Amino acid sequence: MLKTSNLITRRDWLANTAAIACGSVVHQAIANSAKPVKTKSVAAIVSIYEQGTHADVLIGKILEGWKQDGGAGPALKLVSLYVDQFTDKDMSRKMATKYNVPIFDSIENAVTVGSDRIPVDGVISIGEHGDYPFNEKEQQLYPRRRFFKEITDTFKKYGRVVPVFNDKHLGPVWSDAKWIYNRAQKMNVPFMAGSSLPLTYRKPEFKVPMGSEIEAAVGIGYSGLDIYGIHALECYQCLVERRRGAEKGVKWVQCLQGDQVWNALDNGIVSKDVFNAALAAVPKRGNVNVREDPDVALFLFKYNDGFLGVQFMLQSVSRTSVALKLKGQKRPIATQFEERPEPSHPHFAYLLKAIEGMIHTGRPSYPVERTLLTGGILDRALTSRVMNSKKMMTPELSIQYQPVDYPHAPVPELTSYDARSSVE
Repeated sequence: MLKTSNLITRRDWLANTAAIACGSVVHQAIANSAKPVKTKSVAAIVSIYEQGTHADVLIGKILEGWKQDGGAGPALKLVSLYVDQFTDKDMSRKMATKYNVPIFDSIENAVTVGSDRIPVDGVISIGEHGDYPFNEKEQQLYPRRRFFKEITDTFKKYGRVVPVFNDKHLGPVWSDAKWIYNRAQKMNVPFMAGSSLPLTYRKPEFKVPMGSEIEAAVGIGYSGLDIYGIHALECYQCLVERRRGAEKGVKWVQCLQGDQVWNALDNGIVSKDVFNAALAAVPKRGNVNVREDPDVALFLFKYNDGFLGVQFMLQSVSRTSVALKLKGQKRPIATQFEERPEPSHPHFAYLLKAIEGMIHTGRPSYPVERTLLTGGILDRALTSRVMNSKKMMTPELSIQYQPVDYPHAPVPELTSYDARSSVE
């Protein structure tokens, strides 16, 4: 572990300082709120902290406001920080000095803020970006399980549990994801995870009521199969989970590549109309014909209720989309999940808003099982890929959950606070 002059140990940080740092008497008046909302304290456990990383666009909004310009921000206060890797472009030490946030040399010390108790109201775990190895399936082995183990070991040691958010998918390896989920369940940890994209702006906007009769759905994603496959699948799942009958999990998963992908489309396994609608919703990279995309992949997965999941991954497009064919409608509807860069990647502000809701209420804003399921689909698809497109039977993905009608940008209003926006 790299030591710096900003890194401190429990001995360096006294318990009475922790009580002050946690803002036990700090209140933040938020616009449009009926009364001032008590600020909740958080510890952040991050892999690296550089400009533009997930640590920057999430933790930076706690420190510097929703737009990271010094304006209004969440009713959260960062009181401690653990950084796994300090890089040449590290921002953590500068930000910690600027905002008087201690950087600790261990996860336990960050969660306890150097004291003999757990004074924080929540923990945000961001195991994304950094110098970590890849496995044979091209999954980058981020330390998310290690982070969660040390966070929850600290809960056990000091006899207190607080809400935890895990950025992106849980694993990314399935065995790690399931271990994390099982431990959260066993310890009754209020727990959320997942991508920011289900919470972003959509272009165009359309409504899919809960219990809709969805006849077919096609998703299109881009970039690396692991790093962006989870974003694409989370966007897909946040819409198809709204189909009638809620969610009962996935029976099998298969990854097709090259000509196999277009054969599935031409042979009618995948609806051309729905695929074309999804393709029309995303910007293209130049004039490349998608059928000439050398790295095309198609994740096919059959849900336990018989619905066919269809997720294309293309390098000839530059955004994520989902198209749906609803019963009784002649034409599919499709939307792009926007990734606006300004102000300061606002889709992460809406993700942080959901995290804020959980930390204030002690209840997840939406089910973590959605991310457990999508991460499992992705892991099995990448396994199928290295096994020559073998169809993987997935009894372990018989994951049932009740979806909730949680909003996406531009709702809820960032500068208001309403605990009712969380799951009741």
